[in-house]
Amino acid sequence: MTQPITPITDEALAGIEWVFGYGSLMWNPGFAHIDRKAAGLDGYHRAFCIYSHHYRGTPERPGLVLGLDSGGRCDGVAFRIEAAARDGVIAYLNERELTGYAYRPAVVDLTLEDGRTVAAYTFVTDPDHPQYAGDLGPERSAELIMSAAGNSGLNRDYLMNTLKQLESHGFREDSLHDLLTRVRHLTGLLDQGGGI
Repeated sequence: MTQPITPITDEALAGIEWVFGYGSLMWNPGFAHIDRKAAGLDGYHRAFCIYSHHYRGTPERPGLVLGLDSGGRCDGVAFRIEAAARDGVIAYLNERELTGYAYRPAVVDLTLEDGRTVAAYTFVTDPDHPQYAGDLGPERSAELIMSAAGNSGLNRDYLMNTLKQLESHGFREDSLHDLLTRVRHLTGLLDQGGGI
């Protein structure tokens, strides 16, 4: 069951001390933090469900990036930020994540590795956005990830970095491992001259 999203108001943001990362934020947060902990989010799952036309693809050859889609559970990293830095961190994250992507900001309840529950700022999917891809299935997802690159590099590197970060925290996500296996298969076909 998807947990209800707290509306983004000044009041809701006033007490925020944590940011939840489930994709590139795990290895490249881009903001100062005073603590980081493994954390879980119930009600959402990590999915390659958003077309990337900038960071990991182009409009002509879109890639796929991760989003928090409704249902399930997502393990990731919670970053604790200084209260004095909160407004700047949120502004930075909004500029980074809301530029042309199918995300909407949310305040969600996380469970930290030590068992505490905290409110955290993050981004969940917006299924009404034109760049929301939904579930394309593993074959089509692998094809897009294999062939895409954008301003931040190869789309397949994004997939591999995500898996490395998850494993460094003791998390295993079989669906992402299966996707990587399919991408590696396509890479082998390309290397053999078979094309995609």
